[in-house]
Amino acid sequence: MQVDVLNSKGAKTGRTLDLPDDIFGVEPNDHVIYLAVKQYLAAQRQGTHGTKTRAEVHGSSKKLHRQKGTGGSRKGNIRNPLYKGGGTINGPKPHGYTFKLNRQVKDLAKISALSYKAKENKIVVVEDITMDAPKTKDFKAMITGLKGTNRKTLVILPEHNTNVYLSGRNVADNKTTILSDMNTYDLVNANVLIFTESAAKLFNEDVVAAEA
Repeated sequence: MQVDVLNSKGAKTGRTLDLPDDIFGVEPNDHVIYLAVKQYLAAQRQGTHGTKTRAEVHGSSKKLHRQKGTGGSRKGNIRNPLYKGGGTINGPKPHGYTFKLNRQVKDLAKISALSYKAKENKIVVVEDITMDAPKTKDFKAMITGLKGTNRKTLVILPEHNTNVYLSGRNVADNKTTILSDMNTYDLVNANVLIFTESAAKLFNEDVVAAEA
């Protein structure tokens, strides 16, 4: 797959970049995308919900009345789940929602998501972004020039850049990440993927390394 390298204003620089077909041109697997997104969202849950059993609620442990001879039903103590203020039967307890996915499954999910974006022409490669200081206004102008308006963007850098990260942090519908932290949920959630030129070149280096 060949893409044009754009400048920060969205104009073509005259350079092109080849993105490997075994990453951006495979047949997407919807099921592994579903699993990867499900795992990501499950990991975001705190799992701190909890209820008290009859052993944990406050109240006397004394039997309310004798077992027989009252003409009423048998009763234990006031902490019985049948009474108001009593314990909860089979209520939720704090627990995690995370589950494991094999590395190959997660890699295939990211490749599938990238292939979808490539088929939909939603991948942009821009010259490396350099900023001497955080400047949200300049970053927002660059994003608008590259993707238009009212579209979610994911800006992908080769490595962490504090000035670029701080510049994009407050831009609506935008997330900035590095290539090694890229995940399937962010890829699927974004309308447009904006790779810096150095980040996009790393795909070719990884393919060469894998073939060696």
